[in-house]
Amino acid sequence: VLSFIIFICYIASSAASFMMAPLLEFLVALFLFFAYASKLNEKFKGLYWPLMDFLWCVTAAIIYFAISVAAVSKYNDGASKAAGVFGFIATIVYAIDFYITFNDLIAFLKRGNSDSPEGQKSEDEDSDSDSD
Repeated sequence: VLSFIIFICYIASSAASFMMAPLLEFLVALFLFFAYASKLNEKFKGLYWPLMDFLWCVTAAIIYFAISVAAVSKYNDGASKAAGVFGFIATIVYAIDFYITFNDLIAFLKRGNSDSPEGQKSEDEDSDSDSD
């Protein structure tokens, strides 16, 4: 919703060249929402969904911060200023999501380590010692 509001503000402003970034972020957010709502993350186990979400949050926060600084400092109309302020709010929201997703990613990777070849190696050594 915040990305859509920023997109509308950029359309109404003289900084319309920045409108593509919030539009893409809105479409990616819509896709990820649809993917999680329809349980695509459970169907496609080959994709690292927490890593995808993590990278999306990092890039969104960086992009929103950069275009917000440019919109606030370069353009003087009210819609550009509003888009910049909403962009700074979006940066904070994505940074919080980045932190939460980072913790989920660490937990996801720790669970993945239990399936590592080292864990299988110790099981194989146990079965070899049983055969002796």
